[in-house]
Amino acid sequence: MLVFLIWLFISCSFIILGLYAFNSKKEAAFGFWANAEVFPVNNIKSYNRAVGKLWCTFGAVLAVLGLPLLKEQNSPYILLSILGVMAESIVAMAVYVTVIEKKYRKKS
Repeated sequence: MLVFLIWLFISCSFIILGLYAFNSKKEAAFGFWANAEVFPVNNIKSYNRAVGKLWCTFGAVLAVLGLPLLKEQNSPYILLSILGVMAESIVAMAVYVTVIEKKYRKKS
């Protein structure tokens, strides 16, 4: 139960990050990659909303993937959580690169 609560806390952290980016009034683009400069964005508000939606979705799916942690201790269903998080992370990166970055990158 404690592990699930920690998992849920991390999921909620991603959702809060997404809500912050979604509702941001700043004229600065939120980055997706750690320690990397954000590319020139043509519409910062729409870009931040798209990134916010991505983080909220990521956090919600992450919370659902933690449900097998509520089973007994040596449950094989934990593999669903492990493989699910790996797949979810890859999908989130692919969506960011192929959809969000492609749509909001400023044309030179």
